[in-house]
Amino acid sequence: MSKEKIYQLLQADPEAYLSGQELSRRLGVSRAAVWKAIDSLRRDGYVIEARTGLGYRLTASPDALVEREIRRCLSPGASCPDLRCLEEIDSTNSYLKREALARAPHGTVAVANSQSAGRGRMTRSFQSPPGKGVYLSILLRPQLPPEALMGVTGMTAVAVCSAVERAAGVRPRIKWTNDLVLNGKKLCGILTELAVEGETGLTQSLVIGAGVNVSHTPEDFGPEVSRMATSLVQEGYTVSRAALAAAMIEEFNRLSEALGGDAGPWVDAYRRDCVNLGKPVRLLWTGRQEEALALDIDDQFGLLVRMPDGSEKTVRTGEVSVRGLYGYTE
Repeated sequence: MSKEKIYQLLQADPEAYLSGQELSRRLGVSRAAVWKAIDSLRRDGYVIEARTGLGYRLTASPDALVEREIRRCLSPGASCPDLRCLEEIDSTNSYLKREALARAPHGTVAVANSQSAGRGRMTRSFQSPPGKGVYLSILLRPQLPPEALMGVTGMTAVAVCSAVERAAGVRPRIKWTNDLVLNGKKLCGILTELAVEGETGLTQSLVIGAGVNVSHTPEDFGPEVSRMATSLVQEGYTVSRAALAAAMIEEFNRLSEALGGDAGPWVDAYRRDCVNLGKPVRLLWTGRQEEALALDIDDQFGLLVRMPDGSEKTVRTGEVSVRGLYGYTE
């Protein structure tokens, strides 16, 4: 407890020095306890300057996905009653699905420094090396039928675009249906999963997850994936992972409040961000491929396309994968 309180006192005024005697007096602990707490914070990656006659001063914080750093970055009044920061987990989505069965409450957030079995759509793996990205999921319990949540994946893409823009100063684009791209390469993967209560037919739990590549290098992806994936650092943007995680939590809360209401503003934002519209695409159905022209996004985030014979159809999540005609997005 003294470690957290000492951090709070040092962080409250980073320009000021606090003596060991003053910290001891304020917290009602021994000078030895103060020194042990300072040493522990340093081992966590915090740079704490010590000056004879002046005391201690916090000069730098680590780029760590720990609760104290994420909460420091949340806006005043932002809600995050249950924040679970994990060093490593198989998948933040899988973890929250298990916790949902154990009655974890609405709004529970899991964020991991790394994932050993990160997942994407259609059982694809999502590479999640330690210290490189933000891998975050939230558990929601909307009392809504599943059909009222058909647009949640598209809404999630918009929410993560907004979070990245807030934290890094650049807004990614969306490759239908739920990949965020920056300069034509994949920056983020999204996975939404829901469970339905058998008797009522209402949604029992909804888990929304996103993994954002922050400081990955091409070597972190490997030769095959690096041709189509990128990170914020690779594209020239520096961002605190804690700040990005906090922005994602706030945008997911905003999404939660919008569920079951008017999705029009979310569809409009998705349409503006969608990189496919007006371009030829390749539809990858099971066992066959077709070329089409991407025309529009409908009110449930379906992709309206024109086929070579002039007919139009709307494709939905889970039916087809979409690639650019000449590459990942183009």
